[in-house]
Amino acid sequence: MRIAMIGTGYVGLVSGVCFSDFGHEVVCVDKDPRKIEKLERGEVPIFEPGLDALMIKNVEAGRLSFTLDLASAVKQADAVFIAVGTPTRRGDGHADLTYVMAAAEEIAKAADRYIVIVTKSTVPVGTNAKVREVVAAANPDLEFDVASNPEFLREGAAIDDFMKPDRVVVGVETERAAQVMSDIYRPLYLRDFPIVTTDLESAEMIKYAANAFLAVKITFINEIAALCEKVGADVKQVSKGMGLDGRIGNKFLHAGPGYGGSCFPKDTKALARIGQEHASPMLITEAVIKINEDVKRRMIDKLLDLCGGSFNGKTVAVLGVTFKPNTDDMRDAPALTIVPALVGGGAKVRACDPQGRHEGEALLPGIGWFEDPYAAAEGADLLVILTEWNEFRALDLKRIAGAMTTARMADLRNVYSASDAEAAGFAAYDSIGRAGYGL
Repeated sequence: MRIAMIGTGYVGLVSGVCFSDFGHEVVCVDKDPRKIEKLERGEVPIFEPGLDALMIKNVEAGRLSFTLDLASAVKQADAVFIAVGTPTRRGDGHADLTYVMAAAEEIAKAADRYIVIVTKSTVPVGTNAKVREVVAAANPDLEFDVASNPEFLREGAAIDDFMKPDRVVVGVETERAAQVMSDIYRPLYLRDFPIVTTDLESAEMIKYAANAFLAVKITFINEIAALCEKVGADVKQVSKGMGLDGRIGNKFLHAGPGYGGSCFPKDTKALARIGQEHASPMLITEAVIKINEDVKRRMIDKLLDLCGGSFNGKTVAVLGVTFKPNTDDMRDAPALTIVPALVGGGAKVRACDPQGRHEGEALLPGIGWFEDPYAAAEGADLLVILTEWNEFRALDLKRIAGAMTTARMADLRNVYSASDAEAAGFAAYDSIGRAGYGL
């Protein structure tokens, strides 16, 4: 199959590279000359483990290429995937479909034979019907079908998620489009991975419903963690006991400083907005959005307690600023709420993150950056573990405590235990949903 992938952001690039590894001929299209030049040099503009090697492999095999010329890519394609951004629109919380519709119109004007136009971007219910209208208006003589193929990629594990998916969701209107999508995903069909083929609207809804439900699980365990602190329970034990129930499962039951990233914040807001527009309020989702922001602010209160009620004049070492490990993504990361509160309160913040500095320097002005966690902690009054990178899971806590001016730790990912901290010489320790000391 010949595929054109419009957009080389996270979803577009990962999908394009993986499709080429399936054996398809893939052309990735972008409007940014610098990005295309970088890709042609074999440089990946995002951090995703394993993506650079897989990309180079398929470029060398002649199955993967990059271009600024959308028209030429579309004319050669059997299927064109739209994988452009759908950011939250300012003011109303809805997904901004400007880029999706612009891409659809360009595709229509460039196509001169039957194609399937596949929406890979996360879009509100009803968007693919609008895409069909835009394409038909731009090129009335074009023979085409529209399909919905939402992505379910976890940053940091995207290649495995694409190659070994829990499921692939495909929304189509015709048998012809279903056959094209079947041919594209043939390698997964042959290995018996579940392929859910449905109508356009159901495919669109599956994506939002899935992400909202995962956000609910995260937010629920964070609320339980707050209650655990009040009643003396241990949220890690509670999570374990809950997760062993097969109806619940243990995934996304890890207490922390709130969810962030490119999907959950945007998709929960969009789902809430869709519900409002159709007079069917998503009350649980709306509550999740509010509670998630409250959780981040609760983390600031924890840090304030460890600093004796004031950040002014304190030196705080923050380990991790990305929203999760194994990514350089800082979109809606808890750090974007917590670090400015520290700085605004008069603290001197020293940050260390294996991949977060590039974005963090622009998003978190006024802080110092360190490559080494021990250097960041030297002379600090408080150590904050904000992202659970593997690099922070086996620290020499005794060395860190000994180098700090005042050895206090806020473990906002429950990486260590109170006994670990106490044995290492920390004077105070707090985490989430568990007992601390020295507060």
